[in-house]
Amino acid sequence: MGLEIGIGWLTLIMFGSLLALLMAGLPLAFVTGGLAVVFLFLLGDMDTLNIVPSRIFPLMTDYQLSAIPLFIFMAAMLERAGIIKDMFDVIYKLLGGLRGGLASATIIASTILAAMVGVIGAAVVTMGIIALPAMLERKYDPKIAMGSIMAGGTLGILIPPSILAIIYAVVAEQSVGELFIGAVIPGLMLSGLYILYVTVRCYINPDLGPPIPEGERISFGEKLALLRKMGAPITLIFVVFATLFSGAATPVEAAGIGTFGSFMVAALHGQLDWRTVREACLTTLKASAMVIWIMFGATIFVGLYVLEGGQQFVTSALDATGLGRWGILILMMVILIILGMFLDWVGILLLAVPIFVPIIKSLGFDPLWFGVLYLVNMQMSFLSPPFGYALFYLRGVAPPEIPMSDIFRSALPFLALQLLGLVLCMVFPELITWLPRLVYG
Repeated sequence: MGLEIGIGWLTLIMFGSLLALLMAGLPLAFVTGGLAVVFLFLLGDMDTLNIVPSRIFPLMTDYQLSAIPLFIFMAAMLERAGIIKDMFDVIYKLLGGLRGGLASATIIASTILAAMVGVIGAAVVTMGIIALPAMLERKYDPKIAMGSIMAGGTLGILIPPSILAIIYAVVAEQSVGELFIGAVIPGLMLSGLYILYVTVRCYINPDLGPPIPEGERISFGEKLALLRKMGAPITLIFVVFATLFSGAATPVEAAGIGTFGSFMVAALHGQLDWRTVREACLTTLKASAMVIWIMFGATIFVGLYVLEGGQQFVTSALDATGLGRWGILILMMVILIILGMFLDWVGILLLAVPIFVPIIKSLGFDPLWFGVLYLVNMQMSFLSPPFGYALFYLRGVAPPEIPMSDIFRSALPFLALQLLGLVLCMVFPELITWLPRLVYG
């Protein structure tokens, strides 16, 4: 038999070594899986290693997960076809005449983009390339410009079809459809809060976001003509959501429809060629493989921890705090926010959620509600220094003369708005639960 270690020490050693290796810059996918196998061997014997295939195989054969590559492929096709640039142009011309109109246009375009793209990086980078130069050229305050790009970009994790929601549903054994629908109102609410913030700031101080000059504005007729240009992608999003929310198709089938539709949209825009398809396939392969490998590694890691009695240890440790059920929920949210500063979203999901969800159920909270709270919380991890992904995605495309400290500072007001959104969703659970109840009864 292997070593005997108390669960308290084991928690410290397992998660401590995980953190140390991640700090050393090793990729999460291989750190979690590698450490898990080492600990399995130290704590158990040859037979204990059987936990590896038994944890991985259910994931490999999980039907729901096949929605991930499909949604990523749909997003990659639409991006390659130049739809995103067109969309920003349209919204920018519709709202350019308002104070802060460009920043609002960026957030609205990102919200629509979030409904096409389940991945964050794409939205932040694309909007950074398209919208940032346009705003800086119009003498926008760089902080407002960058903040609205990053905040808008993070909506992709919340607004369906979010990849994170699909993985959460699989790990927590929830319905993907219900999670998607539950996330709609919080997603739109956050988007609204960002727009409200930008507009109010720009009306108080017009220098922050001046409207575009009279000469560049367009007439109502031209605005209608522009909207027609957006017909195909908007119809595609509408069809995907309609099939999903009416219950006519499962998320995987809706993703399939979306993927087929993205080919049609690319063809309508004259962008359907072998290179587009090949690049979209490569993007999909890289993104999906990364997600799946992290899932494999982390599920073995957590599986071992739970097997050694980690679940009871965490439960009794939370009980011992004497915080009551709301106190424990708030503590969980704080833990997730802190984890979000250092780990990436798939890692946090697979390390924390399998341990948290049983506790949430035992406290009598709705797991669907907790799932959407988790999604809202994960948005913050993209903006929170020191390792917020959105900050670094934007660094990659922002002009070199903008210092990193400005990018950090521009994220802070939006981080506060995300925290406000999280608190609102906690205080008013109806924001999350009302729509799924309406749709699913």
